[in-house]
Amino acid sequence: MLLEVQDINVHYGKIAALKGITLDVNEGEIVSLIGANGAGKTTTLKTISGLRPLTSGKVLFEGEDISKMQGHRRVRLGIGQSPEGRGVFPGMTVQENLLMGAYTRKGEFSADLEKVYGRFPRLAERKTQFAGTMSGGEQQMIAIGRALMTNPRVLLLDEPSMGLAPMLIAEIFKIIQEINADGTTVLLVEQNAQQALKISHRAYVLETGRVVKSAPGKDLLDDPQVRAAYLGGH
Repeated sequence: MLLEVQDINVHYGKIAALKGITLDVNEGEIVSLIGANGAGKTTTLKTISGLRPLTSGKVLFEGEDISKMQGHRRVRLGIGQSPEGRGVFPGMTVQENLLMGAYTRKGEFSADLEKVYGRFPRLAERKTQFAGTMSGGEQQMIAIGRALMTNPRVLLLDEPSMGLAPMLIAEIFKIIQEINADGTTVLLVEQNAQQALKISHRAYVLETGRVVKSAPGKDLLDDPQVRAAYLGGH
């Protein structure tokens, strides 16, 4: 098992954000977390990447307990994250932003940079442009490209389609599938539940800090309760 989250509890002050979440991600999978705002999806990703401390429970990566490991060491292990809201450095160029993803790496990584430019030709065309002047979709590409520059074993993607036009959303989901087909495991948090479930091997439904359902993505697409709550159907 590549990534395991075992019965984790996380608090913001006295408020319990996660209440005993357990999930796992196998090597080579796309796994989605879906649920309403405030369900605990982003907190789960932040806890896996070391940005939120655990109250109790464990996070395991390839069987090793990393619950107390610092975030930058988790990046070195192979946990890369593209955060909610993209978080690009607006006063830095596209290329400088991408290179920030490689800050923990030693040695030569120009081949990985070329690979990112191959995946996102628009970024290659604008590598000297300031990231703050790029469109929302282009900034999302920078955020994903920067996370890929960490050379991740598992890529944590937080709301990659947020605020994007429908055509760009389709493009981003296609890119996620390509990244996965190239051998990178993906853990995806996504408000656009329909699109996420279509590309996911498995998915977990979160409600108020708990997992209430887990199944293959296709099964959840056809689940009447999930359809009614998250897919706008009945």
